[in-house]
This record gives sequence, C-alpha cells and structure tokens, in this order.
Amino acid sequence: MRTRLKAWERELVSMHERLGGLFRRSEPRQRSLAYLQGLLGSVERKNGWQLAEWIGEATPDGVQHLLERAVWDADAARDVLRSYVAEHLGDREGVLIVDETGFLKKGVHSAGVQRQYSGTAGRIENCQIGVFLCYAGGGASAFIDRELFVPRQWSADRQRCDAAGIPASVEFATKPRLARQMIERALDAGVPCGWVTGDEVYGGDRHLRLWLESREQPFVLAVACNEPLWWQGPKSVKAESIAGSLRLQAWKRLSAGPGAKGERLYDRALAPQGR
Repeated sequence: MRTRLKAWERELVSMHERLGGLFRRSEPRQRSLAYLQGLLGSVERKNGWQLAEWIGEATPDGVQHLLERAVWDADAARDVLRSYVAEHLGDREGVLIVDETGFLKKGVHSAGVQRQYSGTAGRIENCQIGVFLCYAGGGASAFIDRELFVPRQWSADRQRCDAAGIPASVEFATKPRLARQMIERALDAGVPCGWVTGDEVYGGDRHLRLWLESREQPFVLAVACNEPLWWQGPKSVKAESIAGSLRLQAWKRLSAGPGAKGERLYDRALAPQGR
C-alpha cells in the first residue's frame, strides 16, 4: 500500500507540473499543489480552515486567495485535465456522459442560485446547478468539463451578475445547450469517443440529438415516453409506441448501479426492429 501511495503522489506531482505554467507567481503555484494533496488526502472536511491547517498555514487566507483572487485560467486548467484524462483513459469505445448536480445553498448571492429542482436533494431547493461532462474509458472514469447553469432570471439582471462575478459574456443557455458546448469541446479536442449518453433532460432536446447526428456521433440519450421520434416512416411516432411495437424477447433488463432513489434499472432493446 505504501508503494502504491508513493506512486500516486509522484503522479500527482507530475500532473501538477502541467498546471504550473498557469500561475504567474511561485506562491500560488506551490499552494495549488498542496491544496490538491489536501483534497485527495485524509482531511475530514475540505474547507479553507482545515485545508490550510493540513498544509501547515496558520490562517485560511492563502487558500482563499488561491481560489478567489490568484491569477490563473480555470478553462486552461480544464484543457490540461481533459488532455491528461484522454492520454490515460482514451479508448475508441469511450463514453462521454453528461449529467447535472445541485449544490444546496442558504443565501441568494452565490452565482446562479435560486429555488430549482435538485436531483441531489430529489426536490425543489435553493441551490446552484452545475452541468458536468464525464469520460469513461479504459476501465475508469473522470470528469473533464463543467458549466454553471445560470437561470434566465440571473442573466437578465446584469447588476446581480456583476455582483456575483459572472462575466458579461455569459448569456442564458439551457442545460442541453451547455452540454453541447462541453461535448463539442471534447470532440474537437480529439477525445476518443464511441458514444455519448445522458438522461432525458438532454435526450428530450431535439436540437442536441440532431447536432450529434450531424456529427455522425453515436449516442444513447433517454427520452420521455411521449417524445415524438421518426420510426420507419415519414411521420413521427411517440417513443412509447415504438417500444410497445417490439416483442418482449427483444428487451433485456440491466442495472446501471445504485442511485439516490435505489437501484437504477433500465430495459435495453436487443433487436431495435423486433427481429
């Protein structure tokens, strides 16, 4: 175990060398490595005070400066991470997975916060929503991109956006639109991808499906039972009608693992045309 931990530590240092060029000053560069080590270490709570204490600093000022005021390009760091993941997990049959999660908040000043549905909580809560892109391949998985969902009420209030640090370049975009931006970045960067997947928040967006088709990118996206689809003819047919037309033997029930509401079961059509 000790040998493995040493190998992980060396790999983290090697990875951080790629990020080092993002920092103009040596202090935030060194502190960023310590911060990553703390996040991956045994610190019970990953807040500024406890991480600073783990690093060996008397106050959280340095950690807060790193996250709030130090000059570094978060998008450039994302690109470094994406490249690193593709190098280590890249697989022609790899999967790009898009999903969202909620971050519960008590106040009203955090960027994009409002009362909205949170899958994490399973109900409407005061929260922020982040849309994430995960890559699965080579027997492992890792997040490679992220976007904050900024509700229309926020994007229409420039003063509120300025106070929260949201740039003027950020305009309202639906969650499927944010997903497309992230998928497009990954594909354009050459991330090997066999197919794209996501739940019906994204599968229900016809524009996203058509865009993937235009790129000849295979995908498996969940849709609602009443979603109109084209199936063996010029007219659209509801998804439930297509599913109902397949023989019972054409389906196999599989598990996608445990979820917030229990085991996530789904039925896969083994013969799309019932043959």
